[in-house]
Amino acid sequence: MSSSQPAPAPLDFPLVRGDLLFRLQRRLRLIPADGLGLGRRAVFWSMLGWLPVVLWAVYAHRALPGEAAEPLLVHFGVHARLLIAVPLLILAEGPANAMTGRLLRHLVESGVVPAHGMAAFRAVLATTAKMRDSTAPWIVIIGVVVAFSTVSEIVHHVHEVDWARDTAAPAAAGFGGLWYLYVSRSIYLVLVLGWLWRLLLLTVLFWRIARLDLSLVPTHPDRSGGIAFLERLPAAFAPIVLAISTVLASRLAHDAVYHDLALQSMRVLMVVFVVACVVVFLLPLLAFAGPLKRVKRQALLDYGALVGRHGRLVRRRWIEGRPVDDEPVLSAPELGPVADTAAVFDSVQAMRTVPLGKASVLPLAAAAIVPMLAVLAIQVPVKDILLKLLKALI
Repeated sequence: MSSSQPAPAPLDFPLVRGDLLFRLQRRLRLIPADGLGLGRRAVFWSMLGWLPVVLWAVYAHRALPGEAAEPLLVHFGVHARLLIAVPLLILAEGPANAMTGRLLRHLVESGVVPAHGMAAFRAVLATTAKMRDSTAPWIVIIGVVVAFSTVSEIVHHVHEVDWARDTAAPAAAGFGGLWYLYVSRSIYLVLVLGWLWRLLLLTVLFWRIARLDLSLVPTHPDRSGGIAFLERLPAAFAPIVLAISTVLASRLAHDAVYHDLALQSMRVLMVVFVVACVVVFLLPLLAFAGPLKRVKRQALLDYGALVGRHGRLVRRRWIEGRPVDDEPVLSAPELGPVADTAAVFDSVQAMRTVPLGKASVLPLAAAAIVPMLAVLAIQVPVKDILLKLLKALI
């Protein structure tokens, strides 16, 4: 390549690398130059939120049973949020980053993005990378977190900081409670909103790719035009769903054990939550619904006409006994006998208009359901839960 020609834009699109949160953590030396620093960051942010709260609770005698009406130990939500959810939200960056890059490269390697569309494909990646690296979305996220923290000091969950209140002055939350309300929850909320922004970014990216001149094959055996490999993408987001579900489940568990909450009354909330998680994290793949639908609609016409032409010639020769010229449709090895041509049309008819399957839905649904089942087991026998779940699946 001539030195005067610019190097082509890379085909990779790291979902995490380059954004404002990534750059700030690299400046803090939490992220090394040659990796993501997942383990050290998971420990750092988890301990930053949890350790001051615990140390204060121990110092103020609010940590263990017998020291307060509702000590810190029995507030499951605090520990689930900071010891489980925060690490999961950080560790999820690894598989999501790797999966996104691998699938985008395979769009090119599989021929879905043809050679003549490479320039447009690279342009889409470059434009979306600029969105990823923009500061504005993170300013909005920080603003939302600050506003939420300010308002939630007034309207937060009624039992959320009972462990930090002084019986003599119940309105005051103490240092541990304030740290939890303003710092600990903010860490969790920034991570959750950051993932929602990345999900939106990925949806925009796929929407732009779907508008390119893609080489989709309506007869492909994967029944998705040759892009069924994309259905593995949502599995990378399962740790995020598990983190959010664990926080919600832990709060319900505390209210059920210590405040007589009837978990049966929360069934609708749980179902809505599970469905919402699945739908939201499937959004990027829905971007391909339009192109796949158009390809299938045209293919049904094209292959229907081809099969019809083949069938008429077969009838003329073998039913009507009329001579047929050396028609290439009858001798083409790609089509074969009538049964094979019918199979070709059936494969087009069976084509899905969205690259979704069990590999897409089950990891997300399982991540959302498992913490909820654990909470329900507090008041409902496990046997009954499993029987109801089995009936629902059957």
